[in-house]
Amino acid sequence: MSNGEIDRLPVNQLTERYNLVRSAVYNRLEALKIKPERIGNRAYVNAKQLRFLDELHQFIQSGGTTAEFLEMKGIAKEEPEPPEMSSGLSTVQPDIIKLVTMIASELVSKLQPSSPEPDPLAYFEALEQAARNGWLLSTAELAYLLDLPPLTIRQSGDRFCEAGFVFTHAGFRADGDLAWRVSKLYN
Repeated sequence: MSNGEIDRLPVNQLTERYNLVRSAVYNRLEALKIKPERIGNRAYVNAKQLRFLDELHQFIQSGGTTAEFLEMKGIAKEEPEPPEMSSGLSTVQPDIIKLVTMIASELVSKLQPSSPEPDPLAYFEALEQAARNGWLLSTAELAYLLDLPPLTIRQSGDRFCEAGFVFTHAGFRADGDLAWRVSKLYN
């Protein structure tokens, strides 16, 4: 280059050129995706790379940021590849994968049967049926319906009232558990 232009410049001189610390120079090189050329023990930037670095420096000096410069020049910032992407899918855009994953999870949640809210009054219907049909409930069944510990029911004596029903000890079930007759308190 005969017109006095610099053909290449050692990277270690960039700190003086821009009055920056070494790490800041390397951050700029990385942001601009500039790979210095190694010759022996020294790394160099060529004239084109140096002009690009000079443009960035002027832009920052005028109040801009590296990110704004990269956007203005159309240089996309590289995002680290997620671990699950390292299995041959690296050519697919991460944003597309995020979108597909989001859609898939939404579909799965819509397709899964949702458990209906339990009816807090359903036990009344079960007790009403037991009373009407003369069914003898076990202590365990009664405990479940009344949401009480089985021990509380066993300790209640031969007769107790709860929720508008009367429960009377009526012998034993085939499994040895106490049997309870259900009747309505007010018929």
